[in-house]
Amino acid sequence: MVRSTDWLKQPEAEFKAATDLLNTNNFAWCCFTAQQSAEKSIKAILNHLQSDALGHNLNTLIQEVEQHLQVNQAVINACIRLNRFYIPTRYPDAFASGVPAEQYFDQDANQAVQDADEVLRFARTIIQPTTSRTTI
Repeated sequence: MVRSTDWLKQPEAEFKAATDLLNTNNFAWCCFTAQQSAEKSIKAILNHLQSDALGHNLNTLIQEVEQHLQVNQAVINACIRLNRFYIPTRYPDAFASGVPAEQYFDQDANQAVQDADEVLRFARTIIQPTTSRTTI
């Protein structure tokens, strides 16, 4: 069932949450939430294309999109960077010592938000090509 419009609403909300987390210095959670926004943006595209969207690896998901559409390098690079935030931003054993909340900084979070925005804007151009695009 094609529900790409619904799929696109969730990453819009997650993008806003990532921005809120950035503004409150919750950098690890900002990075994870930005990754989630990008993941669901890509899954929205794949749903729109009626293609399977399995897993959480942004690199694999964007490669599936590339089977159907041309994807610009900025979107691919954003996925490469965001892909690193799926697990280590949440689990203390991802690092030899310390917790994720101590391992991510404003530079990481700012880049993650920019990258999520890049992927989300790409998804909007595919799913909503003629409608106005606003961010929550």
